[in-house]
Amino acid sequence: MLAQKQKPLLIGQVAEQSGIPIGTIRYYEALGLLKSSGRTGGGFRQFSPQILTRLEFIKRAQSLGLSLEEIREILQVYDLGKPPCGEIKEKLEGKLLEIDCQIQQLLTLRAELQELLLGWQSLPELQNEVICPIIQADNT
Repeated sequence: MLAQKQKPLLIGQVAEQSGIPIGTIRYYEALGLLKSSGRTGGGFRQFSPQILTRLEFIKRAQSLGLSLEEIREILQVYDLGKPPCGEIKEKLEGKLLEIDCQIQQLLTLRAELQELLLGWQSLPELQNEVICPIIQADNT
């Protein structure tokens, strides 16, 4: 039996099935993340049904912290017919390093805030050149 050709989806159908707003789909297309397969006689964008898989990938990659630019780079590799798993691994390792750095910065900030609060005392008289002497004190 011959495989039936899948009917193209209009942008509204893509939005409905993917849960992604039409404006976002247009934006992704403008960034090169998506390509329409053509237009109707009335000028409406048409997309291959496989666009839904691509949109799922984009949403998942974003949830893992990848930027749209990083996702575009990954999809370019995929569009060349190569598996992009190596690029994805490299980008996720980079994200992990960023997260570790952010955690360290937050721990440092947390310790500084705890130190300020442990030494909290009644506020002295208002001084014109100082807003709050407790946090403006030179702790170096």
